Amino acid sequence: MSSVRVRLDLAYDGTDFAGWARQPGLRTVQGVLADALGRVLRTENPRVAVAGRTDAGVHARGQVAHVDVTPEAWERVVGRTTRTPAEALATRLAGVLPPDVVVHRVGVAPPGFDARFSALRRRYAYRVCDDALLRDPLRRTHVLWHRARLDVDAMDAAARLLLGRHDFAAFCRPRPGATTIRTLEVLRWERAQEGADAGLVVAHVQADAFCHSMVRALVGASIAVGEGRRDVTWPADLLAGRRRDPGSAVVAALGLTLEEVAYPPDAELAARAEQTRATRAADDVDVLRGRCTDEG
Repeated sequence: MSSVRVRLDLAYDGTDFAGWARQPGLRTVQGVLADALGRVLRTENPRVAVAGRTDAGVHARGQVAHVDVTPEAWERVVGRTTRTPAEALATRLAGVLPPDVVVHRVGVAPPGFDARFSALRRRYAYRVCDDALLRDPLRRTHVLWHRARLDVDAMDAAARLLLGRHDFAAFCRPRPGATTIRTLEVLRWERAQEGADAGLVVAHVQADAFCHSMVRALVGASIAVGEGRRDVTWPADLLAGRRRDPGSAVVAALGLTLEEVAYPPDAELAARAEQTRATRAADDVDVLRGRCTDEG
């Protein structure tokens, strides 16, 4: 066995991070986590892969990553304790990571597992407060404040028109060679009735994957509808046009949280990774406002 692939389930407050990906001179989640792993495992430059590369200011409650370590480093991490390597690594990471990053679980990944490519879907939530009586200064870095009351029913109606497998170029920042075809499985708006989010306007967003700034652009278009500045069909018209519209705002990152990453059964992990790596074809999309194909 040349290496041990280790799965890490983690959460972080994105407020003071310049996003996930390591960048020279900037504090990033990947950089902080890799440095902590290198210190604990006594290895140089461990390569940490992740399910979702969150942008600056975006939070995560259910992020998943993996790192490949040598068998020697994996066994060595227990030191003189009687703990398993997974238990020892989780404990030791807790001792060196800053308080805005927490690794909840550590374990040996099943064969074929890839944190990014094996994932079936990612689920995000975006939280907005549009009621001054509910404005909470303790959540100011996690909930977007909006001064005007929003029409949640109109936002939800607009969101339903976007579901399916489409080219979301109108809602993504383009990257050379990267596809913007995605399967949007859930985009639902509600005014939460109970729990910590009671009274907040919350978007539930789920897709096979997301391109750069996609969720925040979808939220921005929805808010324009909720304010009454745009018709319910406007976001779908943007989608059909496949081009960014200057009138469509990308909202602030602070209201966005990665809630969950879902994976198939262990026996299907490798096949899912291979399928995900295949390039999405330009004609492999649903007919707008209908579900005429299925991703499978």
